[in-house]
Amino acid sequence: MTIDKTLETQILRYHLVEHWGVHTIAVQLGIHHSAVDRVLSQAGMPKAQRALMPSILDPYIPFVLQTLEKYPKLTAARLYGMACERGYTGGASHFRAKVAELRSRPAAEAYLRLRTLPGEEAQMDWGSF
Repeated sequence: MTIDKTLETQILRYHLVEHWGVHTIAVQLGIHHSAVDRVLSQAGMPKAQRALMPSILDPYIPFVLQTLEKYPKLTAARLYGMACERGYTGGASHFRAKVAELRSRPAAEAYLRLRTLPGEEAQMDWGSF
């Protein structure tokens, strides 16, 4: 969908003069926020980035890393219990997702796939002869 010039100027005015955010402009004009983002980026405006907020899990990350280094096969549920004993008050699903990111993965192995044409390979029951 193309946006006409008057709508583009309204978007730019709301953003530059009124200092409105993308969502506010989109709701006011009745258009999708990605259209507002597109108009602003075409005008040379940098895309607004969300500030990263500190997580309640941040103080426990060194403990999790040390424990995973010592016991790499320890489950995330057990780690969650250990962190709760140390004062962690967050949810289990968030904790498990973060442990999955922190857990080291084994190196991927390459496998050679066998490719055969139809009729090249067959299964035989040699006991029936």
